[in-house]
Amino acid sequence: MVSVAVSHLGKTDLLFIQPAAKVNSVYCCDEVLAKGLLSVIRRLSGNDFTFQQDGAPSHWSKHTVAYLKTNVHHFIQPSNWPPNSPDLNLVDYSIWGALQQLVYRWKIRDLKHLKEVLQDCWTMISQDLVDTAIDQFSKRLNLVILAQGGHIEHRLK
Repeated sequence: MVSVAVSHLGKTDLLFIQPAAKVNSVYCCDEVLAKGLLSVIRRLSGNDFTFQQDGAPSHWSKHTVAYLKTNVHHFIQPSNWPPNSPDLNLVDYSIWGALQQLVYRWKIRDLKHLKEVLQDCWTMISQDLVDTAIDQFSKRLNLVILAQGGHIEHRLK
């Protein structure tokens, strides 16, 4: 498993989840947020950012929400997060697909090689792609509302 954060200011490095790790709220806070994503986000933005997650269970937990309230100045409350939906997660609807296309050009030998290829390919993901994905979010959100929470791919043509 891999985690990232993206914004108009840049993207984090890939954060690889430890093999066999149970990604619960403690792991999410201690390893993904504290030791990983938040430090890079702060390096990119100072402390001038608004943090939002999706509806993954470890993101919604009381422990994670309390951690974010304590450690992140501007934090969007879970009641305002989009659902854990690939239609409303810009990393899912745009960035992973672009990364996947780059990675599939390689014949992967083993897990170590896969990590190396992922990191190399991640550097090829442009800020323009990230910005385009971010800029599509409002349109996608409105389409999901019009579809009353249903799928929207057929409406994006």
